[in-house]
Amino acid sequence: MREVLPELLAWWESGETVGVGTVVATFQSAPRPPGASMLVGPDESAVGSVSGGCVEGAVYELGQSVVESGEPVLQRYGISDDDAFAVGLTCGGILDVFVEKVSKDTFPELGEIAADIEAGRPVALATVIEHPDPAVLGRRIVVRPDEPTAGPSLGSARMDDAVHDDAIGLLGHGTNATLTYGPDGERRGEGMRVFVWAFAPKPRMLVFGAIDFAAAVARVGAFLGYHVTVCDARPVFATRSRFPEADEVVVDWPHRYLQTERDAGRVDQRTVIAVLTHDPKFDVPLLEVALRLPEVAYVGAMGSRRTHEDRLERLREVGVTEKEIDRLSSPIGLDLGARTPEETAISIAAEIVALQWGGSGDRLGSKDGRIHH
Repeated sequence: MREVLPELLAWWESGETVGVGTVVATFQSAPRPPGASMLVGPDESAVGSVSGGCVEGAVYELGQSVVESGEPVLQRYGISDDDAFAVGLTCGGILDVFVEKVSKDTFPELGEIAADIEAGRPVALATVIEHPDPAVLGRRIVVRPDEPTAGPSLGSARMDDAVHDDAIGLLGHGTNATLTYGPDGERRGEGMRVFVWAFAPKPRMLVFGAIDFAAAVARVGAFLGYHVTVCDARPVFATRSRFPEADEVVVDWPHRYLQTERDAGRVDQRTVIAVLTHDPKFDVPLLEVALRLPEVAYVGAMGSRRTHEDRLERLREVGVTEKEIDRLSSPIGLDLGARTPEETAISIAAEIVALQWGGSGDRLGSKDGRIHH
């Protein structure tokens, strides 16, 4: 929903009614992840995408129907042997799309949720997408950390409590998911499915070393949706004019800045760290801190093979263990044959994406099996 929120909010604020289709589950090689949304606007426009083009027409028509009837629908799209000419995905995947009617009457909480997202405050939206009782379908609650559940009840305190607890967990990781319960929120039951949008703040990319490669990495990081910080102890290099695409440019000793951010709770499981200085006086103290942070997703360090070996010896000398060293991606990036700063930034980004989703980094044309992990 995040990518279509500005258009949705504008229509909502003007009192219009919008059909919203959202991917709530995917199977095999579905092209869009859970949470991807498409709007059917009051001006008959379509905004966003649920499949990259395969089933948008069918979802558009269903959205128009749901706006007229007011009844939400959970629809599965995919090719089957029994109906090979049905609307489906050319990639052979399967996806579930939940289509609902959104207006100020049906979704009065949208304005507050949009304000939370804009301010970077974590908020989750949990919507019932399947239930034996049609009256429960489409009910939603809003979940915020350290606050009671907001919005009307899903149907019972047991349902609300179960979904609230699980949504808090998803919010901590910034992960969307469909959860399954019994009709009254029973943990081991089936019959009720709830989709949770977890709108957490952007994940962070911390780039250490204000060099030309860092500018390229900052651009790619921003493109991938990270909140990018460039940090260097040298004020003559760490300037806003040199890193216009970074969200923050910080002048501080890298190891001290990283420890401060960790102590303040601003480093989490989605944070990626790129160490580009290849200078021992900066690298070793910084990596000594970074490799001991169990919550970060990625730590990579730039340098030649010789620099890498020297760096490892220095880390061992200050007491970094082999297990901690194994977390280090060095030399940083995938083997793309990169030469320029821009090509190197793509190499680093490719390694981060591959580790995030379990990719091998091999050429897809040389492999068999599923494309999406």
